[in-house]
Amino acid sequence: MPLSQSAKILLTLPLVAAFAWLACSATFYNEALVSAFFGLALASVLIIHFRIRPSWQDALLVLAVIVLLATVDFRVLYFKPAIMAWFSLAGMSSLLVFGLRTVWAKDADRKLLLLGFVPALLFVTSEYFADNLLQWTSSLHPKVDDLYLFSFDASLHVQFPFLLGRAFLQWPTLRLAGLIFYIGLAIPIALIYAGRVLRLREKAISSFVAFLATGPVGVIFYNLLPALGPVHIFRQGFPWQPLSTEQAARLFLEPVAVAGPPNAIPSLHMAWVLLVWWYSRGLFWWERAIAFAFLFFTVLATMGTGEHYFVDLIVAFPFALGMEALCAFERPWMERRLAALAAGFLGTLAWFFALRYGARFFWWNAALPWTLCAITVAASLLFERRLQDAAKLHDAHTG
Repeated sequence: MPLSQSAKILLTLPLVAAFAWLACSATFYNEALVSAFFGLALASVLIIHFRIRPSWQDALLVLAVIVLLATVDFRVLYFKPAIMAWFSLAGMSSLLVFGLRTVWAKDADRKLLLLGFVPALLFVTSEYFADNLLQWTSSLHPKVDDLYLFSFDASLHVQFPFLLGRAFLQWPTLRLAGLIFYIGLAIPIALIYAGRVLRLREKAISSFVAFLATGPVGVIFYNLLPALGPVHIFRQGFPWQPLSTEQAARLFLEPVAVAGPPNAIPSLHMAWVLLVWWYSRGLFWWERAIAFAFLFFTVLATMGTGEHYFVDLIVAFPFALGMEALCAFERPWMERRLAALAAGFLGTLAWFFALRYGARFFWWNAALPWTLCAITVAASLLFERRLQDAAKLHDAHTG
């Protein structure tokens, strides 16, 4: 899109001003820049920036801005240094340089840079406001439905969160790896999105929208079946003191008053890494390998940290399917897209209804909950594969 010299200047001034204001804000520093989740979200900008525009000049500019920011924040304003702050400063510097490169790029190059810069900015903004959405959910639900989810997990006769929680405590290296992959969720999202931009150009926008929309849509579902995770319910009893299967079978199920943001079901971490894995098709093998590593360790970390029940991960499959179908807007509303959309969101709602109002039904036989889990995962994968096959067929006919 053509830009006049004056338009470029008008875009540059607020970009630099906003950057300077945030970089020098003590409130922003202490609330956001020292946060592990937000720091890595900012650092993921580097991935999008340098995959789409690999440049030694940009690298030197980013390094110079990092040094300038560190000098101002730590030597002039006397902010307390923190490890995650360095990730944040690197990401902010990259975002500034990337933005300026996009504004001042030649008209022929700006379109590609916009495909990187705008999503990078929105990803970071979304991460910053995520806590606000969770706090809003918490204020609406003083009572949570964790006992219903725990009852389902116990009906499997294998309580995975407690087993993995013990493994995390017994093997600190495993716990550390799990936490790194859990906190670093923004890294594979940025990596896979940037890879798709380089391969598909504008067609990568659908994956960006799916990644971005999964959070707000997931918060809506959090309000339908609010739950926190076993570590928040059992507290000091997690992971060493679970109820026995016999005790769990007799547990009186009711909403319980526990403080905290209800963000257990569906597991959005699981939904995001599923989308990362699905969208990594067709990319380089090393991108696929990184996507799979995050998928694997996220399964361990979501339960090992006690933040999720096993059923949260199962319900993430149809939810992720629904999000992919919903955001595939470059495709027509063909039969398979509609089928995937219905299977995804109706499947998610069906699980919510069954967990809340049919919990005792799962205790009829241990094979029943296992079978339902297997069917849910298999059906989600089948519908997702059919959606992708239909998309390839549509591209072949329109290509």
